[in-house]
Amino acid sequence: MKKYNVCMVGIGAVGTEIVRLLRKRNFPMAKLTAFATRERMELIDGKPVEVKVATGPESFNGYDFAFFAGTEGAKGASKTLGWGAAETGCTVVDNGDDFRMDPRVPLCIPEINPEALKNHHNFIANPNCSTAIALMPLYALHREAKIKRIVCCTYQAVSGSGAAAIRELEEQTRAWAAGGPIPEPKVYPAQIAFNVIAQIGSESKDMPGYTSEEAKLGRETQKILNDASIQVVSTCVRVPVFNGHSEALHVEFHTPLTPERAREILSQTQGVQVVDDLARSIFPTPLRATGEYDAFVGRIRRDPTVPNGLSLFVAGDNIWKGAAQNAIQIAEKMIEMGLK
Repeated sequence: MKKYNVCMVGIGAVGTEIVRLLRKRNFPMAKLTAFATRERMELIDGKPVEVKVATGPESFNGYDFAFFAGTEGAKGASKTLGWGAAETGCTVVDNGDDFRMDPRVPLCIPEINPEALKNHHNFIANPNCSTAIALMPLYALHREAKIKRIVCCTYQAVSGSGAAAIRELEEQTRAWAAGGPIPEPKVYPAQIAFNVIAQIGSESKDMPGYTSEEAKLGRETQKILNDASIQVVSTCVRVPVFNGHSEALHVEFHTPLTPERAREILSQTQGVQVVDDLARSIFPTPLRATGEYDAFVGRIRRDPTVPNGLSLFVAGDNIWKGAAQNAIQIAEKMIEMGLK
């Protein structure tokens, strides 16, 4: 089997999980390097990873894949280095949101639209974590009954904001438990422990009153499903959960779709697990989804307020399927399709 030289730009929460998952999934690597702001040797699960400083496109010579490991909404690294790396022949898989809507750049969830990879220019975008988790169950239902409208409310874990946000939640929680003063927030605009924050991202320039996170969920859904007619409205909320995003999805279809038929379809959908037994209090939770490849879906029921409506609840590991795992799956799919 051919082996590939792999590098990452960033070694924070997402970058660390990329390393873990490359090893866990036995990705065919000949070499693994990380690029960050200073040279050092990082230990991840007791195994060393060499960290270098990328000085320009020439740093990517000889690499087959470069994973740009930004967190939710991360900007900058791929704008500075991404296209230069791609021009060296290295395939960039970008977790940031700078180029997701660029017509040159495929926006890919491999289980859903692998054909988009055929049109790559050595630059592929990973979708937003909430988009990826929502679409894992929705795309299969879309093929059956065609989605008309989605109303989405997200409950997003702090790991989506990176390692500093994880520390902030932990420090605030420990301080509260000890009966002391809770440290002032640094990552978020308000205390996150025992609170929810109804803002993820800045205000959208082209959708006044909505955040950038809410705006991108609609645009990315239309691009991945290749259907600009799908209407999406969302409210994205940060919750005091360390890892795992959850989403309440209220979906209107063009044709009828019963809960029973939806469960049947989803039980046969790659990357999805149906966890749905309300009588026994069985439904998706972020804890159950953490450390799992699949998205979990449950609470599947009719929405009586609209024609052909279903409501469902989904949870997924935002650092895995919502970021690191999906990026690696893109590279795996390219190899499988003979594109690399």
